[in-house]
Amino acid sequence: MTHNHEPFVRVVKRTHIEKKKAILYRVFALMGALLAGALLVAILGYDPVQMYSDMVSGAIGKTFIAINKKGVLAFSTSSQATIKIMTLLLITALGLTMAFKMRFWNIGGEGQILVGAICCSYIAVQFGNTWPHWLLVVSMFLAGCIGGGLYGLIPALFKAKWGTNETLFTLMLNYIAINFITYLQYQPSWQMPGTTFPKIRDFSDNTRIASVLGVHVGWIIALVLAVLLYLYFAKTKHGYEVTVVGESSNTAKYAGMNVPRIILRTMFVSGAICGFAGFLQVAGADGSLTTDTAGGAGFTAITVSWLSGMNPLIMIFYSFFIAVLERGSNRIQTTMGIPKSAADMLIGIILFFMLGVEFFINYRLVFRLRGKKEEAATL
Repeated sequence: MTHNHEPFVRVVKRTHIEKKKAILYRVFALMGALLAGALLVAILGYDPVQMYSDMVSGAIGKTFIAINKKGVLAFSTSSQATIKIMTLLLITALGLTMAFKMRFWNIGGEGQILVGAICCSYIAVQFGNTWPHWLLVVSMFLAGCIGGGLYGLIPALFKAKWGTNETLFTLMLNYIAINFITYLQYQPSWQMPGTTFPKIRDFSDNTRIASVLGVHVGWIIALVLAVLLYLYFAKTKHGYEVTVVGESSNTAKYAGMNVPRIILRTMFVSGAICGFAGFLQVAGADGSLTTDTAGGAGFTAITVSWLSGMNPLIMIFYSFFIAVLERGSNRIQTTMGIPKSAADMLIGIILFFMLGVEFFINYRLVFRLRGKKEEAATL
């Protein structure tokens, strides 16, 4: 008696999938996510139609751009908050993608944002009322980028020299950055004047960057940066080197590339972009520094990067999509009384479907059918 030791189902990588078919898969995944979310909300006793309506209105308002009270064209109040979340997610995702492209798993975006914010906050605290505005903003920008870059360089050095695990290394560095901000909250030179409450002082208006359509100018820079990074990977020698190192470091070495130098250079840029996001949070969105300055963007941006297939242009869409979800989930907690845990579950379900479909776009399932030839089932 012969036994078939082949597994009932195997995962096989696709060599090609039509663009229209991939788009169709993603549309079905989005529809499935919305239906699953509606089912969850209905089970909890809420109206799914009202929930989705409130999420959209809470994220973008009745009009995305409108005339404000001063008669100036600007984003609506609701969409302003969404654009700020999108900007932080997009810039952080772009920074992380620099590392992901060479298969360096930088999970330290959160810490790099915070260190960038700490460095530029030092300039704001020490010189916010004495330096001219242009010098202050330029100095804060440089401090944020350099601080984030150097923080990203630490795990790259250990990886290049001793082959350490960058995933754990970068993850642990996040908590060092968070706790250092907690330490600063108790320092007299940083603390809010006239109080013993552990809060870093609000920065002067002199530290704030310009706004466009009611949102700090960072949202325009983020869009430009996405285009530049796309061109960097597609058209430049350095971008090509990053891609080759990601595909095979041995191939890169054989081609004469200095792999350790590429790792160090790329991780500095990755951290610098995340540090720039920290600068925008401090000088554009918040006007101060807290342990929640990054707001979890360093982790959420990983999802943005992977959903987009590490394509900087597609990241624009996904960062906006997730920003709408986050802003909308806050709205339904207020208008419908949906618990935060349920709202977070809703976001998780939607992202699960959106991430899960990428598996079926890149792979197919091959089933072993008894008594017949092996057939492939593509789901």
